[in-house]
Amino acid sequence: MSAPSLRPETTENNGTLRTGLTTGACATAASLAAARLLLQGQHTEAARIRLPRGEFRELLIADLQLTANAALAAVIKDAGDDPDATHGARLWVKLQLKAEPGVAFLAGQGVGTVTRKGLVLPVGEPAINPVPRQMIVAHLQQQAMDADYQGGFLVTVGIDNGERIALRTMNGRLGIVGGLSVLGTTGIVRPFSCSAYIASIHQSIDVANANKLQRIAACTGGTSEAYAQQRFNLCDAAIVEMGDLFGAVLKYLRRHPVPALILAAGFGKLTKFAAGHLDTHSRRCAIDFPWLAEQAMLLNGDEVLREQILQSNTSLQALNYCQQQGVPLAEHIALKAVQVARRYLPQSIALEVCAVDRQGKLLAYVGEACQ
Repeated sequence: MSAPSLRPETTENNGTLRTGLTTGACATAASLAAARLLLQGQHTEAARIRLPRGEFRELLIADLQLTANAALAAVIKDAGDDPDATHGARLWVKLQLKAEPGVAFLAGQGVGTVTRKGLVLPVGEPAINPVPRQMIVAHLQQQAMDADYQGGFLVTVGIDNGERIALRTMNGRLGIVGGLSVLGTTGIVRPFSCSAYIASIHQSIDVANANKLQRIAACTGGTSEAYAQQRFNLCDAAIVEMGDLFGAVLKYLRRHPVPALILAAGFGKLTKFAAGHLDTHSRRCAIDFPWLAEQAMLLNGDEVLREQILQSNTSLQALNYCQQQGVPLAEHIALKAVQVARRYLPQSIALEVCAVDRQGKLLAYVGEACQ
């Protein structure tokens, strides 16, 4: 998937956010422009395409060239106001005619190839997902009918600097090598939508299951990921980069279980999750210091500690006050996190929880070691 990995905080924006178009929509527009040039000699400045839900969008064609045996068309990806890894990337299609009917796809420079089982595409296929393929095929078939063309098409899709951009996505971990995926189920990118991120989480779990991995680690960020990978000696395919989306992992595992799950999280996010929040992003929830103080009191903290926690600016500051009094808040929060996770997970999944600080040092561990 080309969903970005953990992103920096975005700036505040109180206005209406602009939608964008997926890489699949861009590839469709480029294919359409290339087909018009090849079949009818028509130079297209803007290609109007039909999206999967029936609406139409017009995309500017950034480049259009005719060679001896192919047409090349390019589109600049506009993700709107979504912080998409591919925003501004140049996506291009090289379209060639072939005698046999049908449409075949190739991965050009910057588009990845599937190398691991568990994805929607077979191993060896270019990472051009099913809905973009369907969109491209539909538009090419219409052009063939309009031009009374009986043959087929060879579609090579590429993305400039795609291999470099892919380093900011989950593709490598999913077994997509050599570049990005061409994605999109609706053709539209919704600003700050979690849908692509959740899809990447689901794909990570599918890949783990397809490769019969016995243990996966769902991590909130790079620090917890590094800790889990080193401590439990996990391969890249066993790491699920969940960010704030605990719920996306747990709900999917309820229907697609694995033998064992490690939840590895920074203490702040784990605190929010332990309080019952399945999405721990700051836009969704904040550290509940009164709740934290209540937990400390259950562990025999005194009134002084309670006031210190209520005046804390961060969860780690509150934890530090507890550590000074010998109150095991970190272990308690990890145990509460296990209890919350168990509301969603089947009992067949062995569960472990790790809380780490900002330097990647273990603060608490709860769970049974995977046998």
